[in-house]
Amino acid sequence: MIRFRLRERMADKSFKSGQRVTLESVAEATGIHRATLSKIASQRAYNTTTDVLEKLCRFFECSWSEIAEYVPDDLVPTASNEQH
Repeated sequence: MIRFRLRERMADKSFKSGQRVTLESVAEATGIHRATLSKIASQRAYNTTTDVLEKLCRFFECSWSEIAEYVPDDLVPTASNEQH
């Protein structure tokens, strides 16, 4: 599964800039629809395009590996094996 690290990048940029970075501000700066950013930030296994990833890398001034990472399926918690 691909795990997106959008919220982490937003927090890092907020810290470095001293200004709050929101999904809305990322959408405005990148041209990526806010709904798409919301899905990337919150849905497991969301499928997006390389164009969107490129825009995010440009905005956050980072590499692709800082936006997304591969997590083997056996390491992904599921509802049936999550501890409560």
